[in-house]
Amino acid sequence: MFKSPELPDCFYQNQPTLICPNTPTPKHSLYLSNLDDQKFLRFSIKYLYLFKKAVSLDILRYSLSKVLVDYYPLAGRLRTCTLGDQKLEIDCNGEGAVFADAFMDITSDEFLEISRKPNRSWRKLLYRVEAHTFLDIPPLLVQVTNLRCGGMILCTAINHCICDGIGTSQFLHAWSHVITKPTLDLPIAPFHSRHVLKPRHPPQITHTHRGYTKNTPKDESHVDINQYLQSQPLVPTSSTFTTANVLRLKRQCVPSLKCTTFEALASHTWRSWVRSLDLPPSFTVKLLFSVNVRKKLNPEMPQGYYGNGFVLACAETSVKDLVTANLHHGVKLIQQAKSSLTDDHVRSMIDLLEDKDVKTDTSSSLVISQWAKLGLEDLDLGEGKPLHMGPLTSDIYCLFLPVVGNFDAVRVQVSVPECVVEKFEYYMKEGLDKEENGDINGFHNGEQNGLI
Repeated sequence: MFKSPELPDCFYQNQPTLICPNTPTPKHSLYLSNLDDQKFLRFSIKYLYLFKKAVSLDILRYSLSKVLVDYYPLAGRLRTCTLGDQKLEIDCNGEGAVFADAFMDITSDEFLEISRKPNRSWRKLLYRVEAHTFLDIPPLLVQVTNLRCGGMILCTAINHCICDGIGTSQFLHAWSHVITKPTLDLPIAPFHSRHVLKPRHPPQITHTHRGYTKNTPKDESHVDINQYLQSQPLVPTSSTFTTANVLRLKRQCVPSLKCTTFEALASHTWRSWVRSLDLPPSFTVKLLFSVNVRKKLNPEMPQGYYGNGFVLACAETSVKDLVTANLHHGVKLIQQAKSSLTDDHVRSMIDLLEDKDVKTDTSSSLVISQWAKLGLEDLDLGEGKPLHMGPLTSDIYCLFLPVVGNFDAVRVQVSVPECVVEKFEYYMKEGLDKEENGDINGFHNGEQNGLI
């Protein structure tokens, strides 16, 4: 039995290839909105899927070339805009997506076993493109790794400037649709034009946007949590919350407060994170979390809108108020942050981002990204749904992840300094270990073994 937490090396029998759309696609420059080309989003969203049975490489290559006809910007290349070197656009040139195939001497069961303790060696599962800058990396990278047992690991890297989590899920399910229902049209056609999110001229900044800051020197009393975290050895932590766990969290909102699973879990995670870092009581902390605004705008964004259709809502409070109160305080702040995102508020945010000196304020913030309700875990490429789905890497940004086989459960993954791991995990499970049946009812904690 394979017991090492480190994955063995991948063997590449062939050089990676470029998969181009299999019929001609529009050749033009595609405008990116101010929500798309924020510097905060200049990275790739990296997914990892484990399947019990491998899909033919020929089928995967052909179906990818077919789905890229509709999703042709993913076969293009990012470049700076002629209007200025801080503005990006997509050169829709059909150059193609990178496709690599490899073999790893491990079984799907063995990977499932060690997946509870992710580590840096997972990076082997995605081909590394040699590039001088972020712009030199193709927007879509795919690696299919066949396993000794006949299983398969699929890893994808999709450029965040081109689409958000909803868009990545839409693309992956379109790929699945081309394989499993090749004679039927795509259920959702991508809408690529971003002009619905163009800024107003002149800009009309009508609201305060606490999630953003200008590139100005900070005063000496300012504590940059993000800088501190980046300077520490970081360790991934992973905690799975069942429906029963979430109900216990909601009961902690005294006086009673009607809230969603996300609101209760986000408040709990934010509070646990702040408590574990031992910050000064008077220090102001923020929670930034993604909110889909596709239906919040007037008129609503078109179905299939294929760009970043989310903004970061911002909840803000003092350390003292967050850690001494129960979950009610954090939940109320989160609800207020969500309800403030009106059409005018979002338009004001888009206008604010015309100023390229404005950036996301991560200095005192926990950032949460919601992956749990995007249908990512339901991907079927023709041989069944995945045994495991999650991110390829772990970061100081917090992910709410789906749990394969349990739609109502949520796995919270975030990397924290090695010196506070035990404290953070203690706070995350505090109050959840007294279920009626005497156990933690599926609450899994303590997955840590080095930053991946």
